[in-house]
Amino acid sequence: MKTRFAKEGKPLVTGWDLGGAHLKMARCKDGEIVSATILKTPLWLGVDQLREALHGLGPLREDGNVNIFTMTGELSDTFASRDAGISGLLGLIEQEFGAEDTLIYAGRAGFQDVVSARRLGSDIASANWHATATLSAKLANAGLFVDMGSTTTDILAFRDGELANSGYSDAERLLTGELVYTGFARSALIGIASLVPVQGRMTPLMNEYFANTADLGRILGTLDEADDKYPSADRQAKSVAGSIARLARMVGRDSADLGEDEWIDIARWFSEHQLRMIHDGAFRVARNLGSDRAAPVVGAGIGRPQIKELAKRLERPYLDFGSLIPATEAARDDASKAAPAAAVALLASMHLQGIRS
Repeated sequence: MKTRFAKEGKPLVTGWDLGGAHLKMARCKDGEIVSATILKTPLWLGVDQLREALHGLGPLREDGNVNIFTMTGELSDTFASRDAGISGLLGLIEQEFGAEDTLIYAGRAGFQDVVSARRLGSDIASANWHATATLSAKLANAGLFVDMGSTTTDILAFRDGELANSGYSDAERLLTGELVYTGFARSALIGIASLVPVQGRMTPLMNEYFANTADLGRILGTLDEADDKYPSADRQAKSVAGSIARLARMVGRDSADLGEDEWIDIARWFSEHQLRMIHDGAFRVARNLGSDRAAPVVGAGIGRPQIKELAKRLERPYLDFGSLIPATEAARDDASKAAPAAAVALLASMHLQGIRS
């Protein structure tokens, strides 16, 4: 592997994050992210959802391009087990991209070719957080990396240029606070709280998927509509009025029962409660920074409005991942949203440069 990549000049590196709900892609040219994108890929409906999205991007095997992969889609219930998911996704990668000029990011085991990767399932599984936090450590030396996506939030400490994680697997990271299962668009509100104040009375929620966190962001004006790629819970309008109607159902009401200002307050309460969930995790993880109070919060993902508020709560500076990494101005925001894809592309670019030099 080293000989092949070392002898061929490869200025273009494409990073891919194969998720259960989204496909993220970022292109790195001469050590700089030049473009990034996120596509809807409901993998629970079958791997053809991912295959179709890939084909929609154009030719996958381009001369002068190295493709780098990380994944979380192995958790999708289209697969019987995590190992089956990893095997299935590696098979898809090899079929669509070939084994030549293709690398898999195996977290603590580094970059691997497709054949070697098949023996490293526990290292590869959901290791996209490892890439983003490791890159942040290389570039910022010390800090708290927080990536809030549509469904989950990753929180990792790094210091002295090295990752300072306490867990590695999803199960371990749930226990350490490094993985908080709440996101900015797809999380059901019933997963955030069981009671919510309505006209001063704590009201139980309907245990139904009537509304999600995208509705909160829409009502509060913090959601970029381009980041909400799935239908609303009731498949009705993605509008403030539509989101209020869905929020009202969560407490057994119609939107006309309260004034718009009251619904905004309820949405704000939910958002605050979600922020507390993330803060609880971040507070625990930040102990890995020791006494360094100046280390920033590095924010990535579509949920950066929440992460900026988190930085204030933690009394730490906020640094956007897109501003931290080498990227064109036009690509910075998209690269931050697709942070794992951008991270594996940049890490691979550094890795390949090291092989050549």
